Amino acid sequence: MNIIIAGCGKVGVSVADQLSREGHEITVIDTDYKTIEDATNEYDVIGYEGDCTSFRTLKQVGADESDLLIATTDQDEKNMLACLIAKKVGKCRTIARVRNPQYLEEITYLKEELGLAMSVNPEYAAAAEMVRLIQVPSAFEVDTFAKGNVNLISFIIPEGSPVAGHALMDIRQKLGVNTLVCVVKRGGEITIPGGDFILQEGDRVSVSMSLKDASTVFESFGVKVKKIKNVLIAGGGTIAYYLASALLKLRISVKIIEKDPERCEHLSELLPGAIIINGDATDTTILTEESIENMDAVCTLMNRDEENVLLSMYLNKITDAKVMTKIHRNSYENIIADVPVGTIISTKKITAEYITRYVRSMQNAFENDVDALYRIMDDKVEALEFRITTKAEFEGIKLKNLDIIPNTLICAIFRDGKVIRPGGNDEIKQGDSVVVVTSKTGITGISDIIM
Repeated sequence: MNIIIAGCGKVGVSVADQLSREGHEITVIDTDYKTIEDATNEYDVIGYEGDCTSFRTLKQVGADESDLLIATTDQDEKNMLACLIAKKVGKCRTIARVRNPQYLEEITYLKEELGLAMSVNPEYAAAAEMVRLIQVPSAFEVDTFAKGNVNLISFIIPEGSPVAGHALMDIRQKLGVNTLVCVVKRGGEITIPGGDFILQEGDRVSVSMSLKDASTVFESFGVKVKKIKNVLIAGGGTIAYYLASALLKLRISVKIIEKDPERCEHLSELLPGAIIINGDATDTTILTEESIENMDAVCTLMNRDEENVLLSMYLNKITDAKVMTKIHRNSYENIIADVPVGTIISTKKITAEYITRYVRSMQNAFENDVDALYRIMDDKVEALEFRITTKAEFEGIKLKNLDIIPNTLICAIFRDGKVIRPGGNDEIKQGDSVVVVTSKTGITGISDIIM
């Protein structure tokens, strides 16, 4: 597909990199020549210096013949205007990055009026991910499918776990709940296990389960569960606002530490139920005064990645709180992968997942839609949800008779409001939502997993 990306910031570059690696022809636009030069030198993309809100610029980069324009500049209004003009230039579909909370309640109207195929709010999506992790505090990742009816929850098997040394086929019978171990990371090796796979202490596992069964599953695996009642947020930006709003609705106590006094005053008006503290969250005196040792969770959401990383490392030393760390810079994620900073939250990664999901649906629109896409286990495995919109060529064939590609597992089938943990005698039918994990990247449809 021919795709134009307007805005070469960290989010735009991340999206361009992902889509170019999936074989699409990418053109990036930015007003800054150096930014364009850096992007074209590092990634397989075509660069163009210009204003994405200019009719002439969009015409020159081929918007009239492109399949999709994605506007990811740091200005919401500019993104929406670029999408509107692109629709006038040609008939390409458009996606706009829209971040400002004032547009959140109006986004459905704006999408309709501007003809947007999709809008992406990275900050809101990041906050939603953190809320899920706070609701399941023992998890490293919580990814949802089938409108929340299916969840992939990642956690570490602790020392002394009753499941260590046992095969998966035996564990599933003992659990007594509808669950399935889908992915295992042991050291640097990723495995999509069969029933004879034996778990060990220290394995990081991704398990398909219902949220209502989470406590039972954790208890069976020997994982300690502690309900989160209070959260400290370091930094008072947009993500902090979205996160605090959601947590207050869940009746979770929230404290926000923010340097800027004007921002503190604004947050006090927006979030009357939260405690807003004007100060530097990296100041140990303030942390002590705010009883950091009594916090159940801490989210480091300051503007600078370095401050977030250092604070999270410090917190992991002095407290047992669940720690989540916002990272925005592309080069940092691999560097800190094994550093004790808790769960890493990346807005650019979340945005790339959302947009890639949509692009894959465009590629295979006649077979099924890609309703969800997550990269899990350090981005080495993809977890996807396919909604089967037409009758598949393998409908009526039992799963045990299908030749599925290696390192791939069908985790769940959602049908008529019920979750099926599939066995060999189950089948895929039109109307199903099918959740798949695979180490193969670039899958666009359910037929891609059949050899």
